[in-house]
Amino acid sequence: MTMEDDNDASSVVSLPLHVVIFPVLDELQKTDLSAAQTLRAAFNKAEKGNPGLTQDLIAGIIQSTDTKDINLSESLLRLAAYDCEEYTLTRPEPEFKKLNQRARSLKMILSKIPDEINDRSKFLQTIKDIASAIKDLLDSVNEVFKKHHAFQLNEHKKVADVGIPEEGVCQVFKELQ
Repeated sequence: MTMEDDNDASSVVSLPLHVVIFPVLDELQKTDLSAAQTLRAAFNKAEKGNPGLTQDLIAGIIQSTDTKDINLSESLLRLAAYDCEEYTLTRPEPEFKKLNQRARSLKMILSKIPDEINDRSKFLQTIKDIASAIKDLLDSVNEVFKKHHAFQLNEHKKVADVGIPEEGVCQVFKELQ
């Protein structure tokens, strides 16, 4: 499942689900395909119905073990650097590939925060790197909007479907360009 599958009602955006649970289920799939698929569907359904459930479950497991010194937020931040197909665009156009690359770069920089937060000079440099990576990422998003007008029109339709006046949509796109 990728970000293009936004029409798929079972698509759930949950970092803990995708960077902790799904990799475990991928390993289980090698030995018991049916169980892995059942658990994946159950976790997706549960997370969709109760956003944050996976994170609460993981936090509860950590609290109930002897490893209470694990910081879940820090761990998730570190794990976010790993590629996750659910958060990857699969479009072949160079603009989308560049967008993926810049998003990956930003995730890598963000994953360094736990290691560098206690060193003031490194942390300040990391903040500068994050700002630069965000600017680059937004430049890529702008490039996608400029070169793929059909993408813009699709977004117009989505916004119109939720009842936002067309003038507001036009203003948003003007500001993006």
